[in-house]
Amino acid sequence: MKTRSFRLVVTALAGGLVLAACEPPPVVTVQRGFRGTGMQQVYHPANLRAEVDKNAPPPVTPSASPDGPKAGQIYQNVKVLGDLSVGQFAGLMVDITSWVAPAQGCSYCHVATNFADDSLYTKQVARRMIQMTQRVNSGWKVHVQNNGVTCYTCHRGNNVPTNIWYSVSPDAGAKGSLGNHGDKIAPSTKVGMSSLTNDPFTPYLQRSEEIRVIGNSPLPVAGGTSIKHTELTYGLMMHMATSLGVNCTYCHNSRAFAEWPQSSPQRSSAWYGIRMVRELNNDYLISLNGVFPDRRLGPTGDVPKLNCATCHQGAYKPLYGADILHGYPGLTGKPTPVQSAEAPVPVAAPVPGTGTTPVGGPSVGTTVSMATPTGTSASVTTR
Repeated sequence: MKTRSFRLVVTALAGGLVLAACEPPPVVTVQRGFRGTGMQQVYHPANLRAEVDKNAPPPVTPSASPDGPKAGQIYQNVKVLGDLSVGQFAGLMVDITSWVAPAQGCSYCHVATNFADDSLYTKQVARRMIQMTQRVNSGWKVHVQNNGVTCYTCHRGNNVPTNIWYSVSPDAGAKGSLGNHGDKIAPSTKVGMSSLTNDPFTPYLQRSEEIRVIGNSPLPVAGGTSIKHTELTYGLMMHMATSLGVNCTYCHNSRAFAEWPQSSPQRSSAWYGIRMVRELNNDYLISLNGVFPDRRLGPTGDVPKLNCATCHQGAYKPLYGADILHGYPGLTGKPTPVQSAEAPVPVAAPVPGTGTTPVGGPSVGTTVSMATPTGTSASVTTR
């Protein structure tokens, strides 16, 4: 009898531990596709509240007048924002400081005795990041639309964005897959704590390898899709879902993941987003090799790079689509050219629901009605 009672107690404790690992109810589901297709998003209200607090936009700064002398006429060595008025320029510098270096102030990027001095690496990097921001806001509206990005989108008051990545370093003295964490199957926050290869970023967000699970031929062929490619693709998808705080059906129909005609508009936005990140990593970050000091480099000597989490940080739209660009013409205009080859303009993504690929790509700014996690309806503009 005692043995049976002991077993019951142990079983109850074990069951309690298992249940403790689950999220407690209630949860909210939002239907995002046709009934019966499994296209639902599952939200936990407590998690949503935490994400909303984490993604609060910064205070809005009153816009300065565009009138008066230009910054390039008054200050020395202004290479990127010289066409702004002195008031606009000063206001943007103050805001960038609060977004990136609130503790260090202006001296994080500038030599205090000579603001025109370029000797600090942080000033050189900041200039390139302003060019990158301009490029995103003017050249990638098909992904960011009119919400755009600022330095705050990624930095959130930190010198270095919280979500960056480096190439994976092989273990010293080891050979083959045993010594390469990129090939090792192990749980990792990079891939949503799934047991997948730990580096889906190098092949897809730096190089332009094909993102594919299902091969184009019925039998294995040389150069076809392998199990490794499948694991890398799933790793990238897990990263994207975690970064946006969504599940697979935010972009895909779960009955036919590969089918564009059965996918949501967000899949086209993601298609462009991947190519945007790839361009930014190569043209604006990797081109900074030789500028970053050794302490800022990764284990293989590479510079920090960005991925989906760098901007999104758990929200389906960075800062939940807050209008943070208003009043910052210096971050929205035509980007100042960088000293590296521009990536070719990507071809249009397939348009979900049509199965076609028009020359202009998917329409941007389409407003659709959808249910919110609170049960009300809202008009949402696709990105």
